[in-house]
Amino acid sequence: MRRQFKRKIFRSPDPVYGSELVEQLTNYIMQDGKKATARRVVYDAIKILNEKNKSDNPLKILEEAVANVSPLLEVRSRRVGGATYQVPREVSTERKLTLAFRWLIGAARAKKGKPMAEKLSEELLLASKNEGGAIKKKEDTRKMAEANRAFAHFAW
Repeated sequence: MRRQFKRKIFRSPDPVYGSELVEQLTNYIMQDGKKATARRVVYDAIKILNEKNKSDNPLKILEEAVANVSPLLEVRSRRVGGATYQVPREVSTERKLTLAFRWLIGAARAKKGKPMAEKLSEELLLASKNEGGAIKKKEDTRKMAEANRAFAHFAW
């Protein structure tokens, strides 16, 4: 018996910018169900982005950052005959977004001594320029997949 496909969740866009990406970022930042706090962090980060870059649209910077951080390949563990191999696999569209948000937020949270909105805006700006902690994580993942290319034939 096959398992059912995961149903896609349709999120309503956020109330201020009308963007599903902003709403998704808010949901990933949210801790303990405190959505108002998460929204304040995201909106403040977007406001800071807007102040730092007068020329660019802050939502464009957010989209660029997420696109730059999204990985093409990842490694998945696969057990074959008692040995565990790291098998490189292509990443689905939804998982790309999930990993990009996870890495962006993780890199922002790793910085110390500033409010979360500042850290997030800084990380988004760096990621849009292909720099920063989230991009380093993406490159490490890509290098791991390249190093284990010999085990690609186990991906079935």
